[in-house]
Amino acid sequence: MAFNFCMSPNAKSRREVLELFVAAKPSDAFARYGLALECANTGDDEAAVGHFRALLEANAEYVAGYFQFGQLLGRLGRLDEARRLLSDGITVAQRIGDLHARDEMQAALSSLQ
Repeated sequence: MAFNFCMSPNAKSRREVLELFVAAKPSDAFARYGLALECANTGDDEAAVGHFRALLEANAEYVAGYFQFGQLLGRLGRLDEARRLLSDGITVAQRIGDLHARDEMQAALSSLQ
């Protein structure tokens, strides 16, 4: 059986679907994280920054958000913000025992200096 994966004219983009998820459940960390990543990956850096901020304000222990947001800020040349964010993320990761995330953020922080 073959499947046709072409989008119909009424099909929503990945971003539109994620925006609907976030609108329905604004505190859902996974949906907000996915939307932030999708915005970053499609070049809408301003929206990505806003969604990462909202993610971390509502879910301060979502360590993947610190890592990805810090990398985005670094790519945007906002190095002081990136350093601060990654440092905060390292602290959170250490506190919750996510040593892998801590080490990744430490490596990302070191690459900014």
